[in-house]
Amino acid sequence: MSAKRRRITSMISGTMLIIALLSLAINRFEFGLDFTSGTLIEVGYEQAVDPADVRQQLVSAGYEEAVVVTFGSDRDLLVRLPVEAGEDDLAAASAASTLGVEVLEALRSASDQNIEMRRSEYVGPKVGAELAEKGALALLVALGIVMMYVAMRFQYKFGVAAVLALMHDVIVVLGVISLFHLTFDLTVMAALLAVIGYSLNDTIVVFDRARENFRTMRTNDPEVVLNTTLNQVISRTFVTSLTTMLALFSMLIIGGESIRGFAIALIVGVGVGTYTSLNISCNFLMRLKIQKEDLAVPVKEGEEVDSMP
Repeated sequence: MSAKRRRITSMISGTMLIIALLSLAINRFEFGLDFTSGTLIEVGYEQAVDPADVRQQLVSAGYEEAVVVTFGSDRDLLVRLPVEAGEDDLAAASAASTLGVEVLEALRSASDQNIEMRRSEYVGPKVGAELAEKGALALLVALGIVMMYVAMRFQYKFGVAAVLALMHDVIVVLGVISLFHLTFDLTVMAALLAVIGYSLNDTIVVFDRARENFRTMRTNDPEVVLNTTLNQVISRTFVTSLTTMLALFSMLIIGGESIRGFAIALIVGVGVGTYTSLNISCNFLMRLKIQKEDLAVPVKEGEEVDSMP
């Protein structure tokens, strides 16, 4: 990768990061019921039912902000209702059972199936704050473990570069979620962790080939070694990302509202992760001044070393 191309990719990444950070500062997140207050109602049907149809029935009954997702099977549904504006948490908690009965009656009146109430409970703001805190902690722990693994498996400069690349991907995905006002819930949090895993896999493939080339190529120019590495892995990376994207777009189109945020977050993450592994990860290695000597195999005392012409 030439110096000019490195500057261009750095400018593109810098622009994406600035837009993402500005969106996070201005728009923030629209947290779902997983991280806020609301009522969870689990109902069971006799036969398979479409969550979109059930949600439309609830909207017609006056529950316009209801979220309906399958829960375990296509006959079990989980209905999520946020707390109404101005409603006290204590009052909302005491009214959770009554609200569950009202929702059940609305569903029974709109369906000819026998519908059973499984549970109706209130999720308070304390639980939501705890979930948000543990989710953020999970992301930080994942990044820390990745850095330690790559540093031990390769070399500490590779570990730093891998974590910087992963942070780049996570920030961009979070920025897109904030910019387009997507609901941030536990499925999106799971998507972020999946993005870390996917991006790390691509980055490890690049770094593994780079380490091999640094040890075998007869040149001390890191730019030549990294360019050769990228040429060797680019086709594999594109094919892998393409097949993954086909599966994700299928999820987005036919998966329904319940996994829409998950699919979008992963689509953005896979796209950005592919760009990062082919452009930004090696940029970070160049910035950290990676050299052939950094990856030299240590020679044990008394062991002969073959000289290379």
